[in-house]
Amino acid sequence: MPLFLSACSEDDLKKAAAISASKVTFTRDRSLGVEVIYSDSAKVKAKGFAPVLDKMSPKDGNTYQEMPKGVAIDFYGDLLVKTGSIKSDYAIMKDTEQLTIFRKNVVVVTDNMTFTTDELTWDQKEKKFFSPKGVVTRPDGSFVDAINFSAPQDFSTTTFEQGFGETYIKGDLSQQ
Repeated sequence: MPLFLSACSEDDLKKAAAISASKVTFTRDRSLGVEVIYSDSAKVKAKGFAPVLDKMSPKDGNTYQEMPKGVAIDFYGDLLVKTGSIKSDYAIMKDTEQLTIFRKNVVVVTDNMTFTTDELTWDQKEKKFFSPKGVVTRPDGSFVDAINFSAPQDFSTTTFEQGFGETYIKGDLSQQ
């Protein structure tokens, strides 16, 4: 049977005390079954649901909200007509930076497209979504693998770089 012995010198104990004193502490408030309504000028713009919402308050003051079990958000236009949705398996809202990052199995659905990715960020200050890469699928079945995807928060337009994919053209091309 092996025997292991370990010893600490006085210097090691001083280092441990210094590390312990500088340790960042935080509080966590957990809420279950959370529904959030986002409105602008008294008009509902979005409704979100998270099974678990953890509000984290680190000692340094940079609070954030974490949704470790995912989130589902529905977007609405006039007269509460649903215009799209976002779902992900994980999300984090960074209050100070005004950023929300959706991760793992992210799916955005609008009338014009479905966008799937592993990471999507919403910049609340810029009112813009962006992602390093993902796949844009149109209702006709055409698709584009998109690099550096971005869209305004209503997803009315999309931009990306280095796209490649498959598209369908309607009509008789032999007469052109």
